[in-house]
Amino acid sequence: QVQLVESGGGLVQAGGSLRLSCAASGSIFSINVMGWYRQAPGKQRELVADISRYGDGNYAESVKGRFTISRDNAKSLVYLQMNSLKPDDTAVYYCKVQDWGSRAYWGQGTQVTVSS
Repeated sequence: QVQLVESGGGLVQAGGSLRLSCAASGSIFSINVMGWYRQAPGKQRELVADISRYGDGNYAESVKGRFTISRDNAKSLVYLQMNSLKPDDTAVYYCKVQDWGSRAYWGQGTQVTVSS
């Protein structure tokens, strides 16, 4: 009964910004790490950023300095602020939540398209 719902994707021009949101609900026990992954056509899914329960963020080298991850533990929300977007950022972005029992939960994804 666990659900992760992403929102905030869309079409933007290179250099623009988007903010992704993910809301977790359902029977998840206790949330540990929350994060964002992306998958472009023909490529493997890759980590974009994740964040600990205490606010420590981890970023892929390709997005450092441009993206910022944050979370609201009380509301079970995780955000990804994306600035200075590039065409190579085009992908489906997936929210991932892991509980303390090492169970992973995935959202359905939200499309981000950056035009050139």
